[in-house]
Amino acid sequence: MPGAAGLRVLLGVTGGIAAYKAVFVLRALREAGHRVRVVPTEAALEFVGRPTWEALSGEPVTTSVFDGATGVDHVALGRSADLVVVAPATADLLSRAATGRADDLLTTTLLTVTAPVLLAPAMHTEMWQHPATVANVATLRARGITVLEPDSGRLTGSDTGPGRLPEPEAITAAALALVAPQDLAGRTVVVSAGGTREPLDPVRFLGNRSSGRQGAAIALEAARRGARVTLLAASVDEAARRAAQHPAVDVVDVETTRELADAVDTATAEADVLVMAAAVADFRPATTAARKIKKDGSGPPAVELVENPDILATVARRERARLVVVGFAAETGDRDEVLELGRAKARRKGADLLAVNAVGGGRGFGDVANAVTVIDGAGEVVGEAAGTKDDVARGLWDLVVPRLR
Repeated sequence: MPGAAGLRVLLGVTGGIAAYKAVFVLRALREAGHRVRVVPTEAALEFVGRPTWEALSGEPVTTSVFDGATGVDHVALGRSADLVVVAPATADLLSRAATGRADDLLTTTLLTVTAPVLLAPAMHTEMWQHPATVANVATLRARGITVLEPDSGRLTGSDTGPGRLPEPEAITAAALALVAPQDLAGRTVVVSAGGTREPLDPVRFLGNRSSGRQGAAIALEAARRGARVTLLAASVDEAARRAAQHPAVDVVDVETTRELADAVDTATAEADVLVMAAAVADFRPATTAARKIKKDGSGPPAVELVENPDILATVARRERARLVVVGFAAETGDRDEVLELGRAKARRKGADLLAVNAVGGGRGFGDVANAVTVIDGAGEVVGEAAGTKDDVARGLWDLVVPRLR
């Protein structure tokens, strides 16, 4: 169904200075596993050239209805699309789309599309607020087309105001939400992401390699599917933070395991699902030095460790009847060894589902593919998900949603 990987996306680009931002929309869609055909206007090619669009999309680029005439491309493109995004959408494009003009490949294609359409406007404030543009936007929205509100900020030149193109991450999130199943609508979801850090002194800490990107993808997919999401971010990297940008995602920053435990208690009070994707430190230093630990010639200091609270097991025992609890288990070793370790952890933790993945050696952490085997509380395999972080997030929610019913 729509929302799965491999969507056929048409990316329309019109002739505005913000056309360069569409390059980042294209990249985000491609990295999420979707096939993207770029359909620029002639004016758009004055800002970003045809070779750029073709190189980044891997697809041919044309502006004319006469190219690809044997395949009737101006009709075939619209019929085959699963999703259409136009960014930037200039005042001219909004006018032509609202009045049904068909004077280039982009507007002709818009007349044949039956898939969801999202337009991301960008223009000067006076143009956005002009009665003609206001009327055109109202007409398009009445027809079921999604027209985003532009951001307010610095525009071309020295003027500032509403009319700035929304950021590429926001455009991509809003577009993919149009084709995501809304099976989490009305639900409240809490996701932890990243890795907790336990301070040794004001400079150093015990931590791990988790970037938070998988947790961010899980949070974003939940928001796309209609949920209200709280993302508990434990030292996530900037890429993860950007990836989780969505109006329905609230980010709460935490650092230590105890801070995360407190945040989980607060956030899950009204939640339907908890997904513990963060890599949580099992131990912390018994004491934290008030000043940076220095070499003094007596050798390295001994660090006494104490056990941290087991957040997943505690919540699973306390809340199992009230919310669906999903844990993650990052393990090292071959597939069979990793799975056995995961089964033992599933029985010990008591979560409804446990996503087990092998990490290390270029797997799991950071900007790399991921693969998880999902098992239930009894250690039985209930499903698998692999591919990009977004692919894994979609697969995981496909397994979680039936348990909410």
